[in-house]
Amino acid sequence: MRSKLANGGLVAQATAGTHVVLLGWDIKDPALENGLLGFAIQRTDHTENETYWLRGMKTFPGTTPPLALGGTASSQEQPFQSFQWGDYSAKPSHSYSYTLTAMYGQPGALVPGVSVTIEIATEAEESGSHSVYFNRGAIASQEYARRFQDQAPNVVGDAAYAWLSRGLLEAINGFIAKATDGGFGIRMAIYEFQWPAVLEAIRAAAGRGVDVKVLFDAIDNAQADPVTKNEEAIAAANINGLCQGLTHGKIMHNKFIVLLKDDKPVEVLTGSTNYTENGIFGHLNCAHVVNDPDVAQTYLDYWSQLSADPELAGLRTWNDEKTPTPEKPPAEGVTEVFSPQTGTSTLERYAEIAGSAGRALFMTFAFGMNKDFLPVYRQDDAVLRFALMDKVGTGKGLAQAKQDIDAIRQVKGTVVAIGQDITLNSFDRWLKERDGLAPGEHVRWVHTKFMLVDPLSDDPVVITGSANFSAASVSTNHENMLVIRGSTRVADIYLGEFMRQFSSYAFRDAAYDATHGGNPQNFKPQDLAPDASWIDRYRQPGSSGALRRTYFSGQ
Repeated sequence: MRSKLANGGLVAQATAGTHVVLLGWDIKDPALENGLLGFAIQRTDHTENETYWLRGMKTFPGTTPPLALGGTASSQEQPFQSFQWGDYSAKPSHSYSYTLTAMYGQPGALVPGVSVTIEIATEAEESGSHSVYFNRGAIASQEYARRFQDQAPNVVGDAAYAWLSRGLLEAINGFIAKATDGGFGIRMAIYEFQWPAVLEAIRAAAGRGVDVKVLFDAIDNAQADPVTKNEEAIAAANINGLCQGLTHGKIMHNKFIVLLKDDKPVEVLTGSTNYTENGIFGHLNCAHVVNDPDVAQTYLDYWSQLSADPELAGLRTWNDEKTPTPEKPPAEGVTEVFSPQTGTSTLERYAEIAGSAGRALFMTFAFGMNKDFLPVYRQDDAVLRFALMDKVGTGKGLAQAKQDIDAIRQVKGTVVAIGQDITLNSFDRWLKERDGLAPGEHVRWVHTKFMLVDPLSDDPVVITGSANFSAASVSTNHENMLVIRGSTRVADIYLGEFMRQFSSYAFRDAAYDATHGGNPQNFKPQDLAPDASWIDRYRQPGSSGALRRTYFSGQ
């Protein structure tokens, strides 16, 4: 949902997903910039009858007493020096109003100026054709460190797991629970099938008489990964008779469940989430439910092909015919794309769709940026482009990947954030954080695979699923993707979650660069500017700051 309002020289737009409200604003009267020290934001939750000032972690130099480790300050006293903010504590199906107030005067003696109040309602988690669920992806965060004293979730217990899941595990198990009796069926295809609660949900469904069949990755490889862990978990849950290991191919990387009623498919749950501790609670992931029998039927057909454990050549032929390379622009509604396919034309088409963005592009990359997307991000034009990456690259291509991303960072309208550990020094106020759930994980921070093209338009494109926007993901791996055009609900949810994570990792990435490329003692991320000089970074035409200022405020 979106809401826009102008008053007294300010224009503001709120964009609400399920758990996130994005706020963007701009000053239309240049006189208001004189002496502007930032903006205070007051939130009123009309559903729970609660009002308070939003808080941040930056303060003016010399603020006394200083913030404690991990502390936050009210924006009424330490305003946001930005033209964009995200409320990441919003709740689904709630009604909110946000009062944005320009602040003047002097640090410690601020004076309120013009203000605007905008009303918005968050989306319900389950609604219409699409329901989308993201975990927090925030075990490496100040908030986790504050709440749980940086202890591992298995030490804290259920409270930590519930906070990290934020409804993701509940959505997966809730989807399985829809199969209430023998009139229902479950068809699952899953790469990593290990978290006991999901396996127990499958066992319980079978106990209710549900017709359950699970395909899992059992493809032989040197690391026996994830085959051994899958087989051990299945045996421990005593569901061997419900499960079939696929042995042909490179990686059976799917993560989807089809729900059948009276032998007919009715819904499908897909997304990026592996059913492991790290997948559900550690790095960023999502589950996407499509309540559409036609889409569910297409997935069931794909599942049926997989269940024969075919060689890659035969599966490629079927996928080429059943779900060919999507159109440009994509067809309205939902287009399914299954892999492996013959060649990489689908990957090239994804890059073409990314390059078609008229105002803004947002993408997540778990293993680095494929070469097909580099020209898109190298364009120096008036399009705002974001890339959220778990890592720069991997293996032999790492050195070149670093050069490529460094070059992209020089494009003034492009913003890149890469997962990094927080760096502590004697001047900061950051709490020590966890860097993941277990050592040696392939992905530590960002595991999602999605693209948003002009998400704030009336005709957005969202591409999401299990494939990593790589050559292997379209030509050798078993994968599935959804290409969704025209759903503002879906775009608003994905955009909010993207910016939630991007905001965190953009800071961490900047801190990493500062402390590894210079003197860490000189990095003071908590300081606000004591004057209006902070606006300068939003003034350069074509810069990411200027583009963000207009795009998120709805201009």
